[in-house]
Amino acid sequence: MTGEVPTSFRLAPSDRAEGLLGHAAAEQALLEAYRSGRMHHAWLIEGPQGIGKATLAYRLARFVLAHPDPAMPAVAGAADLSLERDHPLIHQVAARAHPDLLVLERIAEEEGKALKTVIQVKQVRRLVRLLGSTPAAGGWRIVIVDPADDLNVESANALLKSLEEPPSRTLFLLVAHRPGRLPPTIRSRCRRIELRPLPQALVAGALAAAGFDAATVDVASRLADGSLGLALEMASADIAEPLRTLETILASMPRHDPIAAISLAEAAGRRGQEQLYAIMVTLVRDWISSRVKAATTRGEPVARLAPWAEVWEKVTRVLDETERLKLDRTKTLLAVFRLVSAATARDAARV
Repeated sequence: MTGEVPTSFRLAPSDRAEGLLGHAAAEQALLEAYRSGRMHHAWLIEGPQGIGKATLAYRLARFVLAHPDPAMPAVAGAADLSLERDHPLIHQVAARAHPDLLVLERIAEEEGKALKTVIQVKQVRRLVRLLGSTPAAGGWRIVIVDPADDLNVESANALLKSLEEPPSRTLFLLVAHRPGRLPPTIRSRCRRIELRPLPQALVAGALAAAGFDAATVDVASRLADGSLGLALEMASADIAEPLRTLETILASMPRHDPIAAISLAEAAGRRGQEQLYAIMVTLVRDWISSRVKAATTRGEPVARLAPWAEVWEKVTRVLDETERLKLDRTKTLLAVFRLVSAATARDAARV
């Protein structure tokens, strides 16, 4: 790999002007809704993590702030929600400097400290000041929640109050990786727009354009399951070889190579390899989930799903305990491999 990712891929979602890939239909739906002059006040943009939901939310926010009147000729003639690369709003939104935009996301209390685990209610209460004042730029007030999954009960309730009776020309954009975790009262007040995982070819093309070598592109695009964000994270970490080993181990379950498993777990468990560990955990979870989805799609009896439902719960418990209690990551990964191996064996025995 080159070791350098082009600017368009390294920027945060809020700063991507042309970074939306593969969601033209969803983008057109939002453009047409705005162009109609009857824009719904709240949108729930849902789908797997890393596929472009936040990018789409920021893209819409910039477009609306730049064109506050849906009847403007620029809106009527727009082919999509993009702005010119040198448009001042791009940098203003990226810097969170626009007075009519509020972004709710996990923050750190102090510089250098870890991010909070949730979006706190005191952050949501900032809505009162935003919604209670006249838009500074004379257009729309926009609130982005990224992701809404990080709301806790208290902050979700505070958000609900604003969603119920928002002032005119107010737009809420809620990004959700797992919309089922949101209270039904919030979901019911939003129009939902679902984004699908990206095609592997599109992910591979983006990685290749970013300058990664062919081996890295191949592994990252296959294992990312349609998530460009995850693929970029894998490729940027230069961990193609251990991920290829993980892929081999999972594919050969339950008769995987125990020496390879031990070596891989030790590598991911070392100090300084937190990113490799986190990506491996994500991939194992996705692999288990894919087994459940495949069985469900084939119409397998409930009994065939039992081993995977059980291993999902056990793996989740082991990983959560490791995170909470700061347990040894090498031992945790070996325990996860044993659990997955046992579930695979039980599943095979039912055939």
